[in-house]
Amino acid sequence: MKLTLVMVTSLDGRSTRGGEEGTHDWNSEEDKKHFQSVIDNGQLLIMGSTTYSQAKNMMVHAEGKLRIVITRDPSKFESEKIKGKLEFSNENPTALLKRLESLGFTEGFLLGGANTNTEFLKQNLVNEFWQTLEPRIFGIGNGILGEEKINVKLKLLSSEKLNDQGTLLLKYQII
Repeated sequence: MKLTLVMVTSLDGRSTRGGEEGTHDWNSEEDKKHFQSVIDNGQLLIMGSTTYSQAKNMMVHAEGKLRIVITRDPSKFESEKIKGKLEFSNENPTALLKRLESLGFTEGFLLGGANTNTEFLKQNLVNEFWQTLEPRIFGIGNGILGEEKINVKLKLLSSEKLNDQGTLLLKYQII
């Protein structure tokens, strides 16, 4: 399965501003449009439970689009489950992708957060990384990865300047 990690960060690698949740008040309109295109065109979207909790009020659940939320305790979200549209899983990332492939999925998007991203990268399950780089510096805040040592090599596939301020969309292949 082709899995693409999609994130937005500040120049200093922060996906959130210190003490604040999410990115919805600091990323550019151009990044918001890019991310919405990913959501609209993706049939499989995978995220961690914190990312889900921050975004769930903005989600529109549609036929043919499956969101998987990675959580230690899926039973905690039992009342939020929507058959075929929203699932909660504590499966190992490798086992999860094998199950999803058996259901016919050939590609998906990994949407964070840091610990979820780290687990998928550690298991060599990510094929591409699309990073929107916003010309901001926060100093503190969440990063795109958890606090674990990993070593992932990337090859730049494309770069696109999204606005006059200098927001960049960088697409990398994991090698």
